[in-house]
Amino acid sequence: MEARDRIVLALDVDSSEKALQLVDELKEHVGVYKIGMQLYNSAGPSIVQKVNELGGKVFVDLKFHDIPNTVGAAGRVMTRLGAFMFNVHAAGGKEMMMKASEEVKKEAGLLGVTPPKMLAVTVLTSISQQQLQEEMYVSDLSVGDLVKNWALMAKEAGMDGVVCSPQEIEVIKRSCGSDFLTVTPGIRPAWAATNDQKRFTTPSQAMAMGGDYMVIGRPITGAADPREAAIKIIKELEENK
Repeated sequence: MEARDRIVLALDVDSSEKALQLVDELKEHVGVYKIGMQLYNSAGPSIVQKVNELGGKVFVDLKFHDIPNTVGAAGRVMTRLGAFMFNVHAAGGKEMMMKASEEVKKEAGLLGVTPPKMLAVTVLTSISQQQLQEEMYVSDLSVGDLVKNWALMAKEAGMDGVVCSPQEIEVIKRSCGSDFLTVTPGIRPAWAATNDQKRFTTPSQAMAMGGDYMVIGRPITGAADPREAAIKIIKELEENK
């Protein structure tokens, strides 16, 4: 995989105009664009098609978590929209993930298209071990063990990979196999601020651990020159192959 294709740019903006401006500016240097709740709820589902039309692939980051039939229906919508990837919460359980996988494959077959990659969100990178114990009442597992257990369940349910911290990449690859995708937020180049991520690492470190896709937002979108920032990250990845 080329370095540019590993970068998932988080389009955490309020308008389609700003998002499409970033895609147009960075499409030669960024392979995938993440559309989360902020942009999806502001611009609507059509933003996925608009990014596709500019040549970008889209990771729809809405973290579906509901009863199996509802999440399965959402998966069909993601397939019709032409999403490259989308995610669900592993905490929704195995049945929910199985239903999503079944419905996506069924819809893709009817449309004659490649099904989106389906990812399970494990533990958000903003959650610390202390919060896991004191606020989520998971006192008998470490963050790493919970991530591994949910990743194994996600694989059994038909997911293509997980969203996880870079610090859990290696254990997931050992447990689930090298072809099980890892999409990692919490990526911060050494020259960027960490912001609100508690579990993070640099792009080159994540790649060395075996990471597949790296979600990067503010280090690029908040830079004085986003294109220059993206090129700088690509150079770092290429130098550490």
